[in-house]
This record gives sequence, structure tokens and C-alpha cells, in this order.
Amino acid sequence: MVAPDNRQQPGASTAGDPYVPSHGNGGYHVESYELDLDYRVSSNRLSGKATITAVATQALSRISFDLSGLRVSKVSVNGRRAQRFTQRPGKLHISASILDGAEFTVDIQYAGNPKPEDGPWGELGWEELTEGVIVAGQPSGAATWFPCNDHPGDKAHYRITITTDSPYHVVANGRLVSRRVKASRTTWVFDQAAPMATYLATVQIGRYDAVDLASSPVPTQAVLPPSLLREFRADFGRQQDMMKLFGRLFGPYPFAGYTVVVTDDPLEIPLEAQGISVFGRNHLDGRRGSERLVAHELAHQWFGNSLTPAAWQHIWLNEGFACYAEWLWSEASGGLTATQQVSKAHSRLKNLPQDLLLSDPGPEMMFDDRLYKRGAITLHVLRQQLGDDAFFELLRTWTRSHRHGSVTTDEFVALAVTFSSDGNAVRELFSQWLDSTELPALKSGRPRQRP
Repeated sequence: MVAPDNRQQPGASTAGDPYVPSHGNGGYHVESYELDLDYRVSSNRLSGKATITAVATQALSRISFDLSGLRVSKVSVNGRRAQRFTQRPGKLHISASILDGAEFTVDIQYAGNPKPEDGPWGELGWEELTEGVIVAGQPSGAATWFPCNDHPGDKAHYRITITTDSPYHVVANGRLVSRRVKASRTTWVFDQAAPMATYLATVQIGRYDAVDLASSPVPTQAVLPPSLLREFRADFGRQQDMMKLFGRLFGPYPFAGYTVVVTDDPLEIPLEAQGISVFGRNHLDGRRGSERLVAHELAHQWFGNSLTPAAWQHIWLNEGFACYAEWLWSEASGGLTATQQVSKAHSRLKNLPQDLLLSDPGPEMMFDDRLYKRGAITLHVLRQQLGDDAFFELLRTWTRSHRHGSVTTDEFVALAVTFSSDGNAVRELFSQWLDSTELPALKSGRPRQRP
């Protein structure tokens, strides 16, 4: 018998995910982040204190966090000031002595002028608007505003406190616990009890009004410039119908509430965060011109936010499902049926390069539109194979059994097999659509009923 090696080792300064090789860290799992932030809009000055509670998964002599562009002034570990810490580009390294399995708490004080980080997918993270802030964290922007273990497989509880100038409205993840006004500044406190990945954490700041949209089945609100309210009511007028449809098809909405933010600035694409979706003013036209995006971002609350990919190679479990939700909404609301949408998308994909591997697309193609469409087509082909009753029961079982968890493609395939009398046929279906770059031909047939 070999005695266990209890010598302390430095924690790895990467999660080992080839899609984001410099992000994430090894040796621990975060249980909670408590962020106390102070932000000056006019000078883009952020100062903060992060209290991170974690559990070591090995004996550690060093703890590493992701942090980009902000300067750390003080670090404490378990209440004792750290004698040594260093910052490298994108990383904070703290010397510490932590036993395997031990819970530990790190307090980090930091400040600076936050800015987005350039990456293969554009600028990510904390970004100034004309008046206010937008945070777009997917997939690797969280470290631009707080020290973290920036990988989707490490989900934690969050409590976010932010103090800023009183004319501005603040939105962050979770329940608004309190709002206190003192002189010309307001402190907002949000609590997100459901486990959340770092890329889904957000702060949105602007000259917004808050409008209650519904109290049932899910408390829903809009936060937007008052001048956009008329267009918003037209463009988002069927959102509650989407909520009811998705609740029936996918299972109960997974969070305590849902907030839609519309910025006064245009945005290239909408953004999802946990319990929140963010649109630009360009997504409003008063004629429901972006309604498919309304459905897409709402669906991410189930697929991506509650069920989060354990690693970025499984991104189709986010985007393929949300794209298929667009088609389900189209079908249910009198637009093109899902079968018609599939035929249209498949015809387009046939004329595009056949070099996308859905089960592992690589970082360059993880947000390629072909991944969205091919993922959605895969689900429709599965629906045809299983029939509507079994297919939608599969989706409800999937969201229920992995609620607030991390998921992989293999787990979805294994579950789908149990809903078929011919498991080999289902495995072959996934092999063709997920594990081959060549686009399979569509078979004739359609689901037995509309959702």
C-alpha cells in the first residue's frame, strides 16, 4: 500500500479547458462570491472587495484567481493578511497553506479602471456605455471586474453589492435584497442563491426605469430608458406567452424572476446572464422584428444558465437548444413550423463549408451560426425519432435532473437513449449529427403533433 502524498502543491493556474486555456484555476471549488463594489460612472473607476469562500480539492501552497486590468492592494486568507501575492497578466497568485478538503476564505481588495478584454470572440467583460455600464461575460470576461475561477464548470452562490451615483439604475443577478440612498449615491444589494457560472454574472447600469410586466407564473420586469417603452411593449408583447410555452415544454422556469434590460446604446447581439437578458435599442422596432431573439434569450435561462456546460466544447447544449426554442415558438405562434425551419436551415448549411464538429467545434467556431442551426436540427431529428411525447418528456427530465448543474453532451445522449425503444438508432443519430463534420441528409417525416 502506498501512503497518500499530503505534500502541498501549487494550484494550477488554468482549468485545462483548451477553449479558454489561460482561464480557470485548479485545486479548489468556489462555494460563494461576495462582491462589494463602488463605481464612479463619470470616471469609470471601480473599487471592490471580493470575499471568496472555496473548498480545496488538493493540498495547496498557492491559490490562483483570474483578474484582468485591476490592481490588488490587499489580500487576506482565513482572516490573516497574506504575506505574499503576485499579479501576472490575467492572474492573481496568492501564497497560502491549505489542506486537502479544507474550506477557506480569501478577501481581496482591488481597484482600477475596468475595461473589456480582447479575445477571439471580440471585447468581453466590463464595458462603458454612453451613460452607464454593460457587462458581457461569455465566455471569458468575468475577470475584468472581479477575481474569480473563470470557468463554466465551477458554479457558486453570489451576493453582489454595488454603490454608484443615484441617478443610475443598477441590475445584477438574483433578488434585490435592499436599496439604500445616501446623499448622491445609492447602494444596491442582490443575492443569487442558485449556483451560477462566472460568465453569467453581470452588472448593468444606466438611466433606466423599471417596469413590472408580470407576477405569474414568473415575476418579470423590464429595465430600460423610458423613451423606449412604447416600442418595447410591442416587441416584447408576446414574451409571457413564450414563458408559458417554454414552461410547458421544458419544465418550470428555473429561477426566482426574469429581467429584460434594454440599453440606450445599440448592441451587436443580445446577451444572456442568469435571470437576465440584455438587448440594445436597435433590437426594438415596434414591429416584433427581433422576436426570435426574445425567444432565444429566454430559452437560455433553461439551457445555459440553469444547465451550464461543464466545459466549453459542450456549447451546443446552450446554443442548439436556444435556437430550437426559436423554432418551437415560431411553430406555436402561427409562423413557420419547426419542420419548415429545419428544411430552410438545412438547405443553407448544405452550401456552407462542412468542417464543423458539433460535439467539439473548437474555440474558433464555438459561436459559429452553423453550430446554432445544426444543433437545432439535431434536436428536431431526435424529436422525429422519439415522437413528441417522449421528446418533450426527455427535455423536461433533462432540465429537472440537472437543474442548476453542469452538463455534458455524453450525459444528454445517455439520457436520450433511455427514451427510445431502439437505443442503437438514437446513438447512431447522435453519431452522425454530433461526431461527424459532414452534414447528414434529412429524412422525410415530421413530428406527430405541434407543441
